Amino acid sequence: MAQMDRIYRIDHLIRERKVVPFEELRRDLEVSRATLKRDIMFMRDRFNAPIVYDRDRGGYCLGPAGYGGQYALPGLWFNDREVLALLTMHRMLVDLDTGGILGPHIQPLVERLKSLMDTASHSADEIMKRVRLIPAHNRPVAPSCFEVVGSALVSRKRLEIAYYTRSRNARSVRELSPQRLVHYRNAWYLDAWCHRSNSLRVFALDATEQARLIERRAHDVSLAEVDRQLGSGYGIYRGRKLTWARLRFSADAARWVRAEIWHPDQKGIDLDDGGYELRVPYGATPELEMDILRHGEHVEVVEPESLRRSIAARLERARAAYR
Repeated sequence: MAQMDRIYRIDHLIRERKVVPFEELRRDLEVSRATLKRDIMFMRDRFNAPIVYDRDRGGYCLGPAGYGGQYALPGLWFNDREVLALLTMHRMLVDLDTGGILGPHIQPLVERLKSLMDTASHSADEIMKRVRLIPAHNRPVAPSCFEVVGSALVSRKRLEIAYYTRSRNARSVRELSPQRLVHYRNAWYLDAWCHRSNSLRVFALDATEQARLIERRAHDVSLAEVDRQLGSGYGIYRGRKLTWARLRFSADAARWVRAEIWHPDQKGIDLDDGGYELRVPYGATPELEMDILRHGEHVEVVEPESLRRSIAARLERARAAYR
């Protein structure tokens, strides 16, 4: 049993039974006398545990209120492996959180986890150094904007945002009822009910220039309906009407593509020549086209014809740029 598991068990036994003899604790934990003494001393020193030995009752108990100051075992429902996993998640957040959105809010928890982890055989800092993520093409969000959006989402209030639509090179002011935050391909998006268009829309937070909380109840849309309208197609800008794309990859590309998840509902088959055929649903083409183009000459759009023509036109324009 790991030390953190033993500490939680000691705390549980004493709270449940009020008084626990030393030998009873030792037998329950299946440890030596020296190990049990070290664990109790550690609880006193590190967690301010008011554990005292009551000679009259013949066992360990918790001292009177106020003894040793405030006592709590925050986070001790995590064992060593779980603390390791949480620290790894923190390392991921540090590497992905280029805008400094989440770091200040989770740092107190991280310090507690590091304190717990440093009691084991591994240093928390050493563990975190051994996990590295290399994010690509981050689009940072202003922390103040993220906090306003997050607050509106949690409190179920409306938002007013100043938004820049890149595709039209236009700015507008929108009143939104936030439904869900989405982190997708190193960028944050907000699924929201737009009161100007009276429909669900997806807004990129990095394109949100200002955000203000409105003290009005948000218009709620069930998450099932959000998924139905926004979650079925390809990528983040999905569209409502779905079309299936059929893509044929060369044998060279197939070794990678057959291991990739382009869409939860995708269908793939191996071809006799070693190639791979992938079918994915989509509602809007921009992201799908970019993913197709990154495979260059190793992919052919078989259908639909409209997507095939669009990719061919893009490739022709790219070719013209190099003439």
